[in-house]
Amino acid sequence: MIRTRSLVSDGSRLRRLAPLALPTAWGAVTVAWKFGCPLARQPGLPMRIATSVVFLTVGIGLVLGLRRGLARELALVRAVAVATQQALLRPPPARLDGLALAAGQLSASRGACVGGDLYEAVATPYGVRIVIGDVRGHGLAALGAVVAVLGSFREAAHDEAELGGVLRRLERALERHLRERARDEHPARTGTAPEHPAAEEFVTLLLLEVRSDGRLSVLNCGHPGPYRLGRTVERLPVGDPLPPLGVLPLPAALAPYTAARLRPGETLVLYTDGAEEARDHRGRFFALDTVLAGMCGVAPEALVREVHTALLHHTGGRLTDDVALLVVRNDRVRVPAQPAEPGLRRPRPAPSSHC
Repeated sequence: MIRTRSLVSDGSRLRRLAPLALPTAWGAVTVAWKFGCPLARQPGLPMRIATSVVFLTVGIGLVLGLRRGLARELALVRAVAVATQQALLRPPPARLDGLALAAGQLSASRGACVGGDLYEAVATPYGVRIVIGDVRGHGLAALGAVVAVLGSFREAAHDEAELGGVLRRLERALERHLRERARDEHPARTGTAPEHPAAEEFVTLLLLEVRSDGRLSVLNCGHPGPYRLGRTVERLPVGDPLPPLGVLPLPAALAPYTAARLRPGETLVLYTDGAEEARDHRGRFFALDTVLAGMCGVAPEALVREVHTALLHHTGGRLTDDVALLVVRNDRVRVPAQPAEPGLRRPRPAPSSHC
C-alpha cells in the first residue's frame, strides 16, 4: 500500500514537471553551446544578437512551462472546491413536498466556492424543515463550524419530533466542534495565536418548519428574519430572538413562533446578513427589500440569480462578507370546498329528549 502511494506521488510529480522538460533541455544545450563552442565566443554584433535570441527563447519557454503547470494546478484546486461545495452545501431539490426551492451563495473569499454561510432543506414526517445560518467570519476558516452544524441538522431534522429538539442537537454539535478547535489551538500545541480563535466563533441561525397547511414554526438565533413575497413584500415576524449558538447556552424552554403562515403562491426569501450589509463605493447599503419588491411572482431560481446580479452590480464585485440565499415558494394547491352530491340529503339531527 505504501509503495503504491509512493508510485502515485512520483507519477504526479513527473506530470507536473513535464512542461518544463523541453525548455530545460534546450537551455542546457544553449549553455553548452555558449561556453563550449569556439564559434559562439566570437566577438561581433550578429553573434551577440543570436545568443540573446537563444537565451530569450529559453526564458520564454520556461515561463510558459511554469504558467501551464500552475494553470493545471489551479484547475485541479477549483475542481476540488466545486466537489466540496456540492458535498457540503448541496443544491436543494427543485421541488420538495409541494414547495419549489432554489438556493445560491456568493463567497467573499476570492477564488473560494464555499464560505461561512450554510443552508439546507429536508422533507420530514413533521413537515419541510429548513435551516440557514452564518458563521462568524468567512472563507475557509469557518468551514469546520459549517460542517458541524449541517451534519447535525441532516440527522436531527428526521429524528426530533419538536423543532426545539433539533436546535439543541445543533447547539451540542457546535459545542463539540469548538471544544476540539480550542484544544488544537492551545499555545502549548501551536506556539502561535490563531487568526480566528474558537473562543470568538459563533453561528447566527434561523430554523424553520413548513407544515402541510402552510403554517410555519420558527426558531431564530440572532439571524435576520426572512421576507415574504405575496401581493406585497413584507418581513416575516419570527418572534423574540434567541442568542446565537456558541455565545450563551439556550434557555431551558424553547417555544417556536407559530403565528406566521406561507399561503399557496407566496414566496419566502431567507438570506444571511451579508446581503443587507453589502455596500457600494459610496458606503450605501444594498436595498434588498426594494430589489425583492420587483420580483413578486418570479420563479425561485430566477429570483436567486437576479438578486446575485444586483448584489454584484451594487458592490462592484467586491463583497466583504459571504451571502447565501434560500428561496421557498408554496406551490401547494388550495382545494376549494366541494358541494354535496345531488340526491343526497344531509341527515336531520335527532330530536332531543327532555326529562
